[in-house]
Amino acid sequence: MSQPISTFEKIKELLRLKVRFALTSSIATGLDYVLYLVLVHWFFSPVVSNIISYSSAALMNFWMQKRFIFELNRKVQNVFLMTMTISVGGLLLSTLIIYLLNLFPFFQQYQFVTKLLTTGIIFFYNFYLKRFAFEGRFV
Repeated sequence: MSQPISTFEKIKELLRLKVRFALTSSIATGLDYVLYLVLVHWFFSPVVSNIISYSSAALMNFWMQKRFIFELNRKVQNVFLMTMTISVGGLLLSTLIIYLLNLFPFFQQYQFVTKLLTTGIIFFYNFYLKRFAFEGRFV
């Protein structure tokens, strides 16, 4: 007979998952940032650059989350479709934030800050919805 998991153990596990999520997300975010800054500096507008860089990072992030973070409690095809849908939502939300922030001269001048603020907001959106996609639960 297994013993019930204490509240402390649940919190500890949730923090452990968030730390691991943050580490793998940092790698994907690194790709997102580098690609975004290169694209916005030399090739495209901030919105187009965000779409390309965010999409590339989302694919990398799926693979790392599947391998290192979450338990796969659903068919991989279903999880992929769910996480890509979540990523499209994140892409739309982050693109809207990028667009709105770029209405202000400060954020136009400091794209790194614009992207950093946007990434911080999207982190929590991604964690909880992707946990649901992989494991079928939020907490």
